[in-house]
Formats: sequence, structure tokens, C-alpha cells
Amino acid sequence: THFSMGLPTLEFSDSFLDSPDFRERLQCHEIELERTNRFIKDLIKDGNMLISALRSLSLAVQRFSQSLQEFQFECIGDAETDDEINIAQSLKEFSQLLSTMEEERKRLIQNADDVLISPLERFRKEQIGAVKEGKKQFDKETERYYSVLEKHLSLSSKKKESQLHEADSQMSKDRQVFYDASLQYVFKIQEVQERKKFEFVEPLLAFLQGLFTFYHEGYELASEFEPYKQQLQFNLQNARNNFESTRAEVERLMKRIRSAEEDFKAPSCFTMEGYLYIQEKRPLGSVWTRYYCTYEKSSKMFTMSNTESRPASRQNGMVNGTPEMFRLRSCVRRKTDSIDKRFCFDIEVVERHGVITLQALSEANRRLWMEAMDGKEPIYTLPSLLSKKEETFLNEAGFSFVKKCIELVETRGITTLGLYRIGGVNSKVQRLMTSVFASTAPSDMQLDADAWDNKTITSGLKNYFRCLAEPVLTYRLHKEFIKAAKYDDQKYRVRAIHALVHKLPEKNRTMLDLLTKHLLKVSSHSDQNLMTVSNLGMIFGPTLMRSQEETVAAMMNIKFQNIVVEIIIENHDKIFVEAPDLSVPLPPAPSSRSTPRRSKAICLSSGKRKARLYPPALCLADNDSDTFSSSPSTTPMGSQESLSSHSSEKNGLSQTSSPSSPAAEPTSPSTAPSSPPAVSSPPHNSSNGKDQRQPTDSAASPHVTPSSSQTSAQLTPTLQISSLSSSTSSLLSAVERSVKGNSSASLSSVKDSRSPSRASTSTISIQNSSVEGSSTLREGFPVQRAALLFSVFSLRDAKALYSCEAEHSHELSFPQGALFSNVYPSVEPGWLQATYNGKTGLIPENYITYIGQT
Repeated sequence: THFSMGLPTLEFSDSFLDSPDFRERLQCHEIELERTNRFIKDLIKDGNMLISALRSLSLAVQRFSQSLQEFQFECIGDAETDDEINIAQSLKEFSQLLSTMEEERKRLIQNADDVLISPLERFRKEQIGAVKEGKKQFDKETERYYSVLEKHLSLSSKKKESQLHEADSQMSKDRQVFYDASLQYVFKIQEVQERKKFEFVEPLLAFLQGLFTFYHEGYELASEFEPYKQQLQFNLQNARNNFESTRAEVERLMKRIRSAEEDFKAPSCFTMEGYLYIQEKRPLGSVWTRYYCTYEKSSKMFTMSNTESRPASRQNGMVNGTPEMFRLRSCVRRKTDSIDKRFCFDIEVVERHGVITLQALSEANRRLWMEAMDGKEPIYTLPSLLSKKEETFLNEAGFSFVKKCIELVETRGITTLGLYRIGGVNSKVQRLMTSVFASTAPSDMQLDADAWDNKTITSGLKNYFRCLAEPVLTYRLHKEFIKAAKYDDQKYRVRAIHALVHKLPEKNRTMLDLLTKHLLKVSSHSDQNLMTVSNLGMIFGPTLMRSQEETVAAMMNIKFQNIVVEIIIENHDKIFVEAPDLSVPLPPAPSSRSTPRRSKAICLSSGKRKARLYPPALCLADNDSDTFSSSPSTTPMGSQESLSSHSSEKNGLSQTSSPSSPAAEPTSPSTAPSSPPAVSSPPHNSSNGKDQRQPTDSAASPHVTPSSSQTSAQLTPTLQISSLSSSTSSLLSAVERSVKGNSSASLSSVKDSRSPSRASTSTISIQNSSVEGSSTLREGFPVQRAALLFSVFSLRDAKALYSCEAEHSHELSFPQGALFSNVYPSVEPGWLQATYNGKTGLIPENYITYIGQT
């Protein structure tokens, strides 16, 4: 129609004229309303489809979540590391997370009907329906009016005056009814055109609001999930590292056993066991039947179980005949010419007359059986790792070699990337060992720094410890150390290991002191060399501890060996300087898996969550609202300390709560804090990491820094690392890139709300780096991205408001007024990295004030 600029208005006065033009304009309205009607019908249909699709999706997610909930991980061995406990528990956590999301989605689905479908239906039925009724009425009256009018006009003028008068008055009544219908219709059709603006947009808004509340819940959960995700990434990385070190050992064992099968005796409670063929006399000659036999020397008991399947009693190909038991009298080797079969020997037993003739599987096998039964005590060893040369004992030459290696590493290579992890060239290492330990080598031999590169020295050092006839932590105490590492409680682990170190022979303890002191120093440079305590534990675990019996079961304990070494390095000063505290007895040995330790895993915030409803203003408008960044997730990926949850008492990951700050209330200059604020000591048990969630909308942000008394109300901005991107697709390895030298930190959304009650927050979003997918990580380095990426930020200078005594090796001690350089946020909430007097370490954020340029 020619009314392209919207619908024409309908004047009530038009109803009296009822012109063709009026009818045409009316028709525009009708067409438009019909369009709206169809549109709403489609909207309802699509809305219902969307809701039923959401319902199906929800069911699928719930089923998926249920499957995760029901699966139970089991690990080989009788105890699990903290990492394994967390990994095993993680499926339950994922399930919990999905269920929480589904609760919210169910709410969305339930509301959708009330919020969207019913109001749309109502608008269509009541409003558009009323117009349709009006149109029917109008059309009926139009028809009636014009037909009555025609009749009226055809009345003859010759009628009586009174009749004509009556007809006129009837006519004017009919006209009035027609006008009423027309006016009513004009009124209603225009009213509905106006109403539709809000009446069917409101339900859509409400529906979208519900939808975005659901999405927002996802965002909230993602924020809560962030610290959990990072802890789990550590656990996975540690588990992968442990797997690598265990796998290498198990493979080595497999190859050795393969090459030495003849001499190898399986660990068992019997002196000898295996298959033998036994001659059974029959009327027509004799048959040889295979039996599985065992012999126990001290009781002289020999048992034989028939394993050959007979059709009658077959069950899975094995016969479950009860084994026959005999007491051995004597055992004699059969000479070759006395029987036509090879490898035979005869035994006599108390319970039977005559001899039983047995055939072994080979000459070597017969020798083993004969030695066992003869009462001689054979020694079945795997071929010795090394000949017993000088370097296999802890002696003067060994000490001197170790000291020289350490001195060289510390003077020239302590910051080398991957120190001790990346091995040297084998032939060079062999040359080094020979030159130092050859019988002709002078006793005061110096290591020529130019001749030997760093990797050769570090590999030589590891090689020396590996080849000792007995490992530094001794076979005698091996099981005790493993037991200590399996304690649930961190404090007991440290105490038990402390006591055991003091049980070591003098020489071993001195050597361990020397080496772990050095390794602690190496780990203090982990921001450059990436060798954290945890990484060093993985390298030196199998080197300083090995089990005497080489079995796969023993190797499954390698991960606990790593933990032992990690604890010794981390607590070096305490262990070697203080005497162990033996006054309080340790609890009985850690329970084996009959009582699962699963309950102690890290977990997301527990408990029922209340449904969140965000008023539209919050979601759509208020940019500074807390809802957008409710849980600032810290990124503990680059912690300078142990990255495993086993040992580090002050584990970056267990600290999602930040130090309580006295300056949350603005202080006036006169009452500026004069005593240092408390630095909250993190919980000792890393398992409760997620229980202290940061308050989501407290008035004062928890990261508040007290400023110097002059500017006490103006709070210093703190940096928060919030890893906003957690979608796996974008887990690009920031580490890999930054190691190659191009930074990948993106500084985004720096908001500055200078209100006294909330510290202004600069959010630095760092592309989350995957725990895999980077060349450095394949080597097994934990993700140290924060340490690497902070080079991008402007480093600042600061001054100490109070003095501070460090409680850990990676913290700095300093007097009041100390000046710090290169200050930047550490990955531990509430702590900063800083350099003071040439030493770099952590300082409490609320002990300092920044000076100079920001």
C-alpha cells in the first residue's frame, strides 16, 4: 500500500463517512494484524521446539553427568598420591558441576512456559481475538446497515406521514448500531497495534533474561572452576611425570629380565616354583603330564597341581583338582644315559614309595630346581648393574666428585633451563666417570671446567648416585621411607621422613645433606631453570632410592620415592639442622586402600547453591558490578615452590583465600596501621583448597593494599590474574610461545573504579596454557607461564611499611623501610615477587607501599 511509513491513523469521524479510502486504510491495519498473528503463532511453535530441544539436551547432559558420577578409578598399588586422589575424584566433581548447570537449565525450562509461551498465547487469543470479534461484528453490521438503508430508501413517498416518521426513527437507530460497531472496531484495532509493542516483547525479554541467567550461572561456575581446573592440571602433570619416571624403570626391568631370563627368579614365597613334566607309568609305557609345582625349602614341602585339561573336568581350560602335597626326602639328577628325555631329575617323598621322575624345562631350570631341593642356598640375582668398581661406594673419592660437580653447577649453570632434567651425551659422561674414578686418577683431581659442559657434569652426578652399590637412602630404610610418604597428613609425612633421615648412616646423611642443599638452591631459581622442587623430586627419586627387589609392584612406588625426595629438599634446613621430634609418637602406618582416602580430594565449593536471579539492570548495564568478576581466579601456575600437592606446606594452590587486610575500611591519617597486618598462613592441608571461596560480593575486595598514611583512603590498584579463557580450544601453550620469546599476555579491560571501599582492579587476562601441547611441557615441565609472562608487566619499586621474618626459603626477610625493586604480583594471592639485596622471593602484598612511577 502507499502508506510505507507505518500504519495510517483511523479517525473516529471516518466511521460516519465510511469512505472507500477509510476502508482501504482499515484493510492495512487488518493485513498488519494478520501478519503479527502469524508471526506470534510461529514464535510459539519455535519457542516450543526450543524448549523441547533444551529438555532433550538437559536429559543428555544429566545422563552424561550420571555416568561420570558412577565410574570409579582404581590405581595400581595400595596407596595413592594426592595427585591420584584428586584425579580419581575429578569425575565426580565434573559430574557435580554439570548437575549444577542442569539445575539452572531445568529452572529455565520450567519458567519458559509461564514466561514466554503462555503470555504469547494470551496476547494472541485475548487481544488479536478481540479484534477479530470486532471485525465480525463490524462486517455483520455493515451488511445489515446497507441492506436496511436500501430498503429504507426504496420506501414510497406516498406512505402515511406516521409510517415514514417511524421508518426514519428506526433507520437512525440502525445507523447508530452500525456506527457503534465501526467505532468499536476502529478503537480496538488501533489499541492492539499499540499494545503489541510491549505485550509480546515483554515475554521475549523475560525469556532471554532467564536464558542469560542460565548462561551467567555458567560464567559463575567457570570462575569457581578456574582454581580447581588449575590444581587439577598440576595433578595431571605430576601424574604424567610420575608415569614417565615409573614407565622408564619398568621398561628397564622388562629388558633386563628378558636378557637374563635364565638367572631370574621371580619374587615369591616359595624357594622355587614353575612347570615340571612328571612321568606317569601306564600299562602300555608311560606318559609325561605337565604339573605346576612349588617347593618350600624350610618345610621341605613339594606340591604339584595338574593343569592339563581333561574334557570332563575342564573349566576355562584349567583343571581344579586339589594340589597334591608331599614332604621331600631326597633329590637326584638323572644322568642323560639313564633316560631318553633331557633335563630330568628324580625325587623321593615321604608319602610315596619309589621315585618320582620330573622333567625340567631346560638345563638352567633343572639346575635351579636341584639347587633349591638340595638345600644349598643359591643366590639368584639379576646381572649386576655395574661391576663393583670404586665409584659404587660412598667414599672420599665420591664426596670429592660430588662437591666439585655441585661447585661447578652453582658457579656457572644454576639458571640453565631444564637443569638435571636434560641429560648429557652418554659417551662424554662415561669419559668423565672414567677420568675421575679410574684407579690411576690422582686423588685430588680437579674437574676442568672447560673440558666438561654442564649437562655432562649433571648427568655424571646423577650417574654416580645411581650406580652406588646401595642407594643413599639405603635398602634397610626403603620400606619405611615409602610408608612415611603414604601418610595422609602432610605434617606426619615431614615428621616421619625427618626422623628416618636421622637413622641413616653418618656418611649417607652427610652426602644427602650436601646434595639436597644444592637441589634446594637449584629450585630457588625455578623461575629461570623451571626446576621446581617437584620436578627435582621426580628426577632424584629413583636415583637416591631404589627398592632391593626389582618388581613391578616395587616400581609402582616410584611416585612415593619422588615424594620422599621432594620433602627432603623442601624441608632441607629443618631436617638437617634440627633434631627430629620423637616425643610425639606418629600414628600407626597409613591405612592401605581398604579405607579409601577419596574424601580428601580437592573439590569445588560444596553444598546446595541458591538459584541466582539477576535483575536485568545488572546483567545488561552495570559494568562495575561485582557479578561480572565475582571470583577472581588466581593462576597458581608459576609458583616458585613445589608444584605437587604432596609436599609443599605452603602450596600456592591451597591458598585461594587471600591475606586479611586491615585497610578494608578507609583509615584516617591519625589511625594509619602501625603494626603489620596479619599474613594469613595458608592451610596446611592442601586438600581443603577450594573450601575457602572468595566472597563474591563483599563490599571490600579481598585484595586491598594498605597504603602509606598520607594517602590512606586511596587504595593502590592490585593486579589480578584472571584466566578468562577456559575453553579448551583456546588453551594455546603460552609457555611455549613465551619460551620462544614472544609474549602472549593480553592486557584487557582495565577498569579503575576509585571508590574507597573497593580496590581498583586491573584484570590481566592471560591466555590459558594447556598442560600439554608444548614442547617444553612434553619434557614434563609444569606450566610456569605466570613466571614467564610477568616479564611483560611493568615492574615497580616499593618500600616496606613493616619488617618481616620469612617462614619459608622462597620468602624474603626484610627490615622496615627496606627498598624493593622489580616488584610484580606473584601467583600466590596476597603475595608479590620482589628483589631485595640481590635476592628474589615472595613478600606480603599488604606490608609494602609502591614508590615512584606506576
